Amino acid sequence: MNRRTNLWSLEDTLAELEYLANTAGAQVVGSVTQRANRLGSTYVGSGKVDEIREMVEELEADVVIFDDELNPAQQRNLENALGCKVIDRTALILDVFGQHASTHEGKLQVELAQHEYLLPRLAGQWSHLERLGGGIGTRGPGETQIETDRRLVRNRLQKIKAELNAVRRRRTVHMERRKKSSIPMATLVGYTNAGKSTLFNALSDAKVIAEDKLFSTLDPVTRRIRLPSGAPLLLSDTVGFIQKLSPKVVAAFRATLEELNESDILLHVIDVTHPKAAEQTRVVEETLKELGLLDRPRILVMNKMDLLSGGSADGANGADSGAANGLSAEEAQSGILVSAAKGWNLEDLLREIEETLIDMDGPLTVIDPAGSSRGR
Repeated sequence: MNRRTNLWSLEDTLAELEYLANTAGAQVVGSVTQRANRLGSTYVGSGKVDEIREMVEELEADVVIFDDELNPAQQRNLENALGCKVIDRTALILDVFGQHASTHEGKLQVELAQHEYLLPRLAGQWSHLERLGGGIGTRGPGETQIETDRRLVRNRLQKIKAELNAVRRRRTVHMERRKKSSIPMATLVGYTNAGKSTLFNALSDAKVIAEDKLFSTLDPVTRRIRLPSGAPLLLSDTVGFIQKLSPKVVAAFRATLEELNESDILLHVIDVTHPKAAEQTRVVEETLKELGLLDRPRILVMNKMDLLSGGSADGANGADSGAANGLSAEEAQSGILVSAAKGWNLEDLLREIEETLIDMDGPLTVIDPAGSSRGR
């Protein structure tokens, strides 16, 4: 079920939801849509609820996934009406996050987002006990259990936030050291599955997990590389963006996204072969705007040129293919066409980064052949 956005068609956003579900390990057996101007206590109309319940019974479905965030009452009412587990897009994304978090910090950020999501929904977990409570002046076991759970979740939230604040302080120390070293920093941003981690590995010889899955990388990774002149550059990889990401989820990953604030240049990686390349680009731009980063110098990196029709290392037809996927002519022409998987045009990208730094009059230390260094 989907509340249509301006950028995405109903079919496209449901296709992405199915991709998310598959990434989480679910098998999608059917879908139902409804166009409605008003959302009620069950999100969809009563007739549609009956239709979904019949599908659940016929297809023996275990879970029903909605493509918008449900409020706690809607989720509880739907589970009662459908007789099965009901989750929304945010819960599904958090499940995928939970599978891919590997570091202590990543796991903490996912747990923070999951607890923030769970807290207002705890009442529904004990609705079957609330009826056992007495009248005025009594506290039924259901209410007691709810309050106990809420206290446990709040305590855990406080502990997670304290640990993440400690992580942020350590990262601040590292960032201050980076500033003193006068080494510029570039950070990869982009829609999830655009090939950021593959590009990061190709440029840095790192071993970051790069899979054809959404959110295969959650934790920030930074490596030191060399620009064509020999000058050092810090290159960082971060979590990918996606449409309709809950503000609470973004807030939970504040520590990770702070890497972007310290970057001199943002490398916006775009899957130029994706039919929704333009829409994905807009989502990333909107997210950067929300993070207050639109004024940061950005280089468009048009990735996966090897998959373009007639794609070759010289980048022929790249602008035309980009425009065909909805990118503006300016975007298609201004971007650096590369293939992270094949290693095509990576030197061109590094030269563009270096020229951008020079134009910014940013810190740049060039290593000459004799081994001595000179600041610029």
